[in-house]
Amino acid sequence: MILAVLDSAVLAQVGNPTPEAPPMADKILQMGRYFTWMILLSGVTAITYGGGRFAWEKWSGGGLQSPKMIASAMAGGAVATSAGTIMNAVIGG
Repeated sequence: MILAVLDSAVLAQVGNPTPEAPPMADKILQMGRYFTWMILLSGVTAITYGGGRFAWEKWSGGGLQSPKMIASAMAGGAVATSAGTIMNAVIGG
């Protein structure tokens, strides 16, 4: 009985809507760009600081803690870079 009703049904056709940006989309994209620059700047600063500390520890003969710091900064940079790439793929930009 249900099949008979479905066979006689007429399906509505929906037109192709024009895409429209959501409200405040330009501000959100600008904030994303600022975060990207901030992450890149903090990564470069961390690696530079770690390199300077590595040189200081090597020169003063202290324990070497800076290689872990440099490795952490590089791993954090890789994660941050991957997140940006994934988000660009999701957004389609």
